[in-house]
Amino acid sequence: MDETFDAVGEALCCAAAIRLGGAIQVLAERVGLFDRYSLIMAGVTNIVAFLDGRELDDDLLGSAFAESWSLDARYPAEFAGHDFVRGWTSVVFAVVVLTKPKQQDIVAAQGLDLASKAVAAWPSAIRIGSFDSLVRFELACQQDAEGRLRKNGLPALWKLAGVQSNQYRQAAERLVG
Repeated sequence: MDETFDAVGEALCCAAAIRLGGAIQVLAERVGLFDRYSLIMAGVTNIVAFLDGRELDDDLLGSAFAESWSLDARYPAEFAGHDFVRGWTSVVFAVVVLTKPKQQDIVAAQGLDLASKAVAAWPSAIRIGSFDSLVRFELACQQDAEGRLRKNGLPALWKLAGVQSNQYRQAAERLVG
């Protein structure tokens, strides 16, 4: 592994992609793009496995990268959530690129910033638990993820990302009705 690879940053970006991906799953299903979403998430899952010590599948990552742009282009602009989808595909781009630090000049903080920008594009007011906006919720998620990772390691981070993904999924279900 390249000595410039930031495993902590990559893990936090993966968690963001998983977390926001909960909403993307619902939005993609609504417009018949679930197959593209699934290919993208397979790439993110491969990066999760890589961070857990397994090998990267470059073909799978290439497909995830390509499908993220395809999802962005194919998601109808007139549907609520279009800008959120576009923002999420940028997060996925960052997650994939972070696995190849010598090929691109990007850092993990940029991936997390892209996640924050994606949630700022959420098309409606929303309440999640005690949070009165998705932006505040995402900031808390990022802080919680970093604390959980540093204190309890990757398994705890992936578990937390799954819980938060469900919260995002529920927000998207409320959006699409």
